[in-house]
Amino acid sequence: MTDLEATVAYLKDRQDILDCIVRECRARDRQDTAQIASCWWEDGVDEHGAVVTVAPDYPERANAGHRGAFQATSHNITNHLCEIDGTVANCETYVVGGLFWKDSQKTSIAFGRYLDRLEKRGGEWRIVVRRCTIEMTADADPGWVFSDAIKGFLKHQWSREDPSYERPITWKPREEGLRW
Repeated sequence: MTDLEATVAYLKDRQDILDCIVRECRARDRQDTAQIASCWWEDGVDEHGAVVTVAPDYPERANAGHRGAFQATSHNITNHLCEIDGTVANCETYVVGGLFWKDSQKTSIAFGRYLDRLEKRGGEWRIVVRRCTIEMTADADPGWVFSDAIKGFLKHQWSREDPSYERPITWKPREEGLRW
């Protein structure tokens, strides 16, 4: 039974780590400073290129950067490697970021990775170090989002008014919610 318990504990830790990374991305896409902060230990540090930010300042700084240039962002987690050594995890997580510019003239897509160290403290995994890479980028014409094919789809909101916060998730008449 000891091997089974160890395997289950490892799998739970691995899932908790991935959940933390995904939750942090989701929080940035919703501009949710409290949720971003809940994914970082107070002594954490983030490196986004030349910009290095300590964890207590990171949620608002990241949000301000996004608000300053974009009307929407979408961070998508793909491949995830995770090496757990006790209460420390070193992870490499691929991210594809969609960035819809404020002027509606283009959407940029950035392909990169998060190189993270997480620590488990008090039974909870959070980020201590994040280093970001950018592998490549692409620009796209965002015109389709304004077409009849998209008309009526729910639109994101950078707030807790976003429909993803609703619990339970229910269907509502088409007139409700911010829509394209």
